[in-house]
Amino acid sequence: MPHDATVDPAERALQLAYSHLDRRERTASEVREYLRRKGFDPSTAELTLAALTAEGSVDDRRFARLFTADKRELEHWGAERIRRTLLQRGVDPDTVTAALVEQSDDTPPFQAELARAVDLLRRRFASPPQTRRDRDRALGVLVRKGYEPEIAFDALAALTRGE
Repeated sequence: MPHDATVDPAERALQLAYSHLDRRERTASEVREYLRRKGFDPSTAELTLAALTAEGSVDDRRFARLFTADKRELEHWGAERIRRTLLQRGVDPDTVTAALVEQSDDTPPFQAELARAVDLLRRRFASPPQTRRDRDRALGVLVRKGYEPEIAFDALAALTRGE
């Protein structure tokens, strides 16, 4: 339970949640779990979460959009790895799907994913892989980053063709 008995539990929960959110953007599920670990009962946690959601401090749609953009641009993650991670963080599947199909331009999602995969291979390999071992390494890089096998094979083929 909260440390100071003179402070209303709901107020203390809100203070702790704000402190938790100051560090970085969080999902509703992450905030709920944080409050549970701090000893708050489920009803206090839900009331706190409702207040944070109503004021816009917690927004799973915003979180999913930002997370997806960051992981695509900074970490070069593929859609499948992003999907798995967002689901693990408690974002609902429809919100995850919406964030993954959202693009900054009109490029179809498959084409955009393929372009990112080819770009990642160009960054990682000085020249297109020639040997089977090098091709396997390139495919491994893409699969570990979360690209689906179909996209990984297409990206490797495009790189080999010099596209």
